[in-house]
Amino acid sequence: MKKIIPIEEGDYYLTPEGYRCFTEQYHLKRGYCCESGCRHCPYGYNKKTNSVKK
Repeated sequence: MKKIIPIEEGDYYLTPEGYRCFTEQYHLKRGYCCESGCRHCPYGYNKKTNSVKK
């Protein structure tokens, strides 16, 4: 079971389309890559190649 990370200020912002976009700060707090191709992924995941840069 994944642990629930409380959302704090600076963890996300709203895009012009109204979507929640998580920041690098949130991804680092979460502690792992979800492999969804997130805009601010600090783990270097590339959705096109399905690989993580290390």
